[in-house]
Amino acid sequence: MKVRVYVDGFNLYYGALKARPAARWLDLVALARLLRPADTVDAVRYFTARIKGGQDPTAPGRQKLYLAALGSLPAVSVHFG
Repeated sequence: MKVRVYVDGFNLYYGALKARPAARWLDLVALARLLRPADTVDAVRYFTARIKGGQDPTAPGRQKLYLAALGSLPAVSVHFG
């Protein structure tokens, strides 16, 4: 079966990644395939907002790099809200 995965970037970051710096470069397609091994991951849609970096001025640059990396994966589309 083909599946599409929807990811809330805010909840993913604060729920699973903030305390694990090494995991912040998470490959969302690989994660989806691990969670649904019997299915074909058709698409991953990543929903996020641009961060301002008030407490950490380097954060927007890191987010930009991560979003560019996600955008290089053909199955991933990034959506801002």
